Amino acid sequence: MKHPRMLFSLLFFSALSALSAAAPPQNVTQLWADFDPRKDPLEVEVVREWKEGGGVYRYVRYRIGTFKGKPAYMAAFYGFPEGAKTRLPAVLHMHGGGQRAFLEEVKTYVERGYAAISVNWGGREMEGAHPGDPNTDWGTVDPTQKNVAGYVNLLPGEKFLMDHESPKNCNWYLLTLGCRRGITFLEQQPEVDAGRIGIYGHSMGGNLTMYVAGTDSRVKVAAPSVGGQGWRTESHEMIGGKAQQENVHGDTALFARTLGFENYAPLIHCPVLHLSGTNDFHGWMDGVYRTNALIKNEPLRYAFSPHLNHQFIPAVAVTRPLWFDHFLKAAPALPETPKSEWQLKTAHGVPVMRVNPDKNSLPIARVDIYYSFDPDPRARFWRDAQAGKVGDSWEAKLPLFDANLPLYAFANVYHSLPTPESLPHMPAIKEVCLSSLIHSASPKELQAAGILPTEHASILIDDFKRGWHDWYRFSETNTEHWENWTRKVTDPQWRGPDGASLQITLTTSQANTLIVVATENEWRNYRGTRNTFVCRKPLPANPKPHTITLSAADFKDSAGKALSNWSQLDLLGFCAQFTLKDDVNKSESDKWKGQIPEFQRLEWGAPYTAGSAGSK
Repeated sequence: MKHPRMLFSLLFFSALSALSAAAPPQNVTQLWADFDPRKDPLEVEVVREWKEGGGVYRYVRYRIGTFKGKPAYMAAFYGFPEGAKTRLPAVLHMHGGGQRAFLEEVKTYVERGYAAISVNWGGREMEGAHPGDPNTDWGTVDPTQKNVAGYVNLLPGEKFLMDHESPKNCNWYLLTLGCRRGITFLEQQPEVDAGRIGIYGHSMGGNLTMYVAGTDSRVKVAAPSVGGQGWRTESHEMIGGKAQQENVHGDTALFARTLGFENYAPLIHCPVLHLSGTNDFHGWMDGVYRTNALIKNEPLRYAFSPHLNHQFIPAVAVTRPLWFDHFLKAAPALPETPKSEWQLKTAHGVPVMRVNPDKNSLPIARVDIYYSFDPDPRARFWRDAQAGKVGDSWEAKLPLFDANLPLYAFANVYHSLPTPESLPHMPAIKEVCLSSLIHSASPKELQAAGILPTEHASILIDDFKRGWHDWYRFSETNTEHWENWTRKVTDPQWRGPDGASLQITLTTSQANTLIVVATENEWRNYRGTRNTFVCRKPLPANPKPHTITLSAADFKDSAGKALSNWSQLDLLGFCAQFTLKDDVNKSESDKWKGQIPEFQRLEWGAPYTAGSAGSK
């Protein structure tokens, strides 16, 4: 029989061990300390194999692990060039939210000489699946978008891993674990060089790229896009209120320490290229720069598509395969990040920005310097400062409209490629675009520098002499589905005056209905309710420039309510077709006929009066 004191000690240490087991990991290192991605067998199952266009492709499934006593499996597409004579570099692709494994992504890299895998972490039916084909099966847990609350959750529950509060209950932990097992799959393939593995993903896949790169030393190069930006639990000061990306179920500070990207970036020890649109809703531009600044002693590049949200122009999209080619295939390097500086205090009271691109690499095609006053990166209108070449630099003045607003600026440098590149669904790509670092100054800093507002309100929004430079466009050559959008109307210099009319001068080859769309409070729920208003304007056939005049009241939301004024307008669009959900004014009009109209001028006019809404 044990002595009472010994029995007490055993009970004490047993209780202490239980408490210790229940104590959640407190940082990233602790969170991943007990996971070995190579430990368990993969149990790879080849569902189907075929050959196509010089590549060998497989629909596969591998074992992720065992959670709460039940195994979990990941489906994926895997491919490699047929007849490869040497071990190949490899890439792992992680799809975005609501998507699935992309066979096209695998084919794109196989055609470039890589082995490639695209994992189906979200569990949607695989492309081309046959009845009864096995798919991703998470077993007793669910980190997919059928369990959306799990992306910001630390608390226990039926579909979560732990029976106590822990970062291991968060979807991101399990998804990262599953993707890291995908790297194990790659390194075990006989055609793969395990020392040359890159990773990438878009949106939620961009998040996973940062998580995997920060936890797995097997990653040699990474290229996240529109995701992986830190400080998502912090509130951000905007004009009109505060904005925040995530509200955590559980201990917010613990979530930030263990799952905040700002705590993964310092652990990344590989080159990183970040692709995005300047107005991305998911990976805020400012946050991307702030997060990646924590990656030390590794090559970094940025490529931002002006005015776009969650997608890229071709010159930005091509940076990713070129980035991989350099670090995994020893191809020529991308140009260096453009060096940039600005001078706030000047003799004329107007800030000046200078850019020095990499002149020792690819030829420089052009340099664009952009600036804005809007603290909300999702809604900013980026003004083009129209840089000019001065010696070996490009520079531009950044005139202010209001010294009580902050100032932001960055540059895009376009380099000519030696030979055109090709990517799916894009024309031949002849240029590659790289972005400078971002610069920012508070109103206090601007005022201390003695900067004087020199800009004035303008009734002219656009004369189209530079084409659609201040706009972003979809299906621009499709005569039935073209769309042209601008955020210029959110800039205080071009915001519509009270009572003003909107005047559009254009030419039309045939009679059609032009759809003009106006959106209030795009992403600005801290300022007011987001609402979209549509005006359907019949146009005559008139090959000569003619003007249509619209009032705010001509724009109606889905319930038939009219736009009251232009004061909270963030987005303006011209469309061949556009339909609001549950629109009481919806009409099944004919498709756009004939040529796309040519727009000549867009401006604010005198107050709308009865009878002025026709063409003139």
